[in-house]
Amino acid sequence: MWNYFEDICQVPRPSKKEEKIIRFLFGFAQANGLKARQDEIGNVLISKPATAGRENDPVVILQSHVDMVCEKNNETQHNFDTDAIKPFIDDGWVKAEGTTLGSDDGIGMAAQMAVLTATDLSHGPIECLFTVDEETGLSGAFALQSGFLSGNVLLNLDSEDEGELFIGCAGGIDTIGTLDYTPEAIPAGSFAVKLEVKGLLGGHSGDDINKNRGNANKILNRFLMSASNLFKLRIADFNGGNLRNAIAREASAVVIVPHAQKENLIVEWNVFASEMEFEFERSEPKLKMIHQSVALPEFVIDLATQSRLLNLIAACPHGVLEMSSRMIGMVETSTNLASVKFSDNNQMVLTTSQRSEIDSRKYMAAQMVEAVMKLAGASVVHSDGYPGWTPNPDSEVARIAAESYTRLFGSEPVVKSIHAGLECGLFLEKYPELDMVSFGPTIRGAHSPDERINIETVDKFWKLLVDVLENIR
Repeated sequence: MWNYFEDICQVPRPSKKEEKIIRFLFGFAQANGLKARQDEIGNVLISKPATAGRENDPVVILQSHVDMVCEKNNETQHNFDTDAIKPFIDDGWVKAEGTTLGSDDGIGMAAQMAVLTATDLSHGPIECLFTVDEETGLSGAFALQSGFLSGNVLLNLDSEDEGELFIGCAGGIDTIGTLDYTPEAIPAGSFAVKLEVKGLLGGHSGDDINKNRGNANKILNRFLMSASNLFKLRIADFNGGNLRNAIAREASAVVIVPHAQKENLIVEWNVFASEMEFEFERSEPKLKMIHQSVALPEFVIDLATQSRLLNLIAACPHGVLEMSSRMIGMVETSTNLASVKFSDNNQMVLTTSQRSEIDSRKYMAAQMVEAVMKLAGASVVHSDGYPGWTPNPDSEVARIAAESYTRLFGSEPVVKSIHAGLECGLFLEKYPELDMVSFGPTIRGAHSPDERINIETVDKFWKLLVDVLENIR
């Protein structure tokens, strides 16, 4: 499995650019004499016959996604379209040099490949489903057609907490607001400075939303609101966050003030930085807030739009909205202020994502964010969203997985729902008879360059997978 994971790291596989990893999978199947086929959207299905004597056992589907979140530190030189990921071992964890590792969900893919080529396992017929574009649109799961799969049991290999079995997940929807601005000339006698918030942990907007991590967009905006009242500050650029399903780790703004206010602005920034370091000393120990003089920009945005932008970011909710009353200790509903970007057509785009295990509350959260955006004068659109996976406490495959875990490791696993989105809810729409469970090794820092996978738990993940396959009869 580790060998296959290393091979996968050599293949670029950004979301919506999965051609290389798809060719890799077909080459793997051909080299090992396995049947492989592809549907119209690009999902790949590789099949393996049952071991001797188990031909009449249920068909088991193993499922992962082929794409990865492509995030890197600003100082890292890496092209995700062409360059290999560079993994290394550090104190019991596998990490990557300055980028996301892609263990989400490369380790799931590697486990499937290891099962497909193993000659010493006992199992019924196996179908390995590799879906495309899970991270940015769930396109593969949305487009999956009835009849592509033949099994009624599915093991989703896209979870990130060893010792936990997932039987449900949140649904999600994106809410995007757009503000138009008018470019204005730079006032005479101006000084330009770039303000940056960086070093935050970021992380998965589902798994990590309840960990009190800083949102770089929110932190930077706090200073800009204050400074705009103290000085004649004007904004030329705001660039924060990247992916809709990642908490914003970094944000920057280019601003101008009258040259006479230069020193006062820097003093105020340094004071604010000290306050933020104190606020986040436990949850964000690597927070950095820096400033540097830059050349005067070509324009600033008009004052009216600047005011609307700052108020919108300040008022836009971020974080946990409701805790679950069904699964104590779990997040029920949340929202993520993912990114704030200037576009080339005199617009600013704010991207947010909402999640909930209850569909009606998912839409309630989206309406809340929409209302804030509209009050600020933004135009608003929503994505189509995706459904949650309603927990089935009577799941047979979950029972088998729980018994396997207890027998193997001498302790009972936690059976729960996950606030992150999985493709399972979409699979149920096409295959309503599916019995599913999700499990995996321990991954931390997913969707950020701090992503790492715990080596010891990968061993347990493999042993559990093998035992579950042996006991599905």
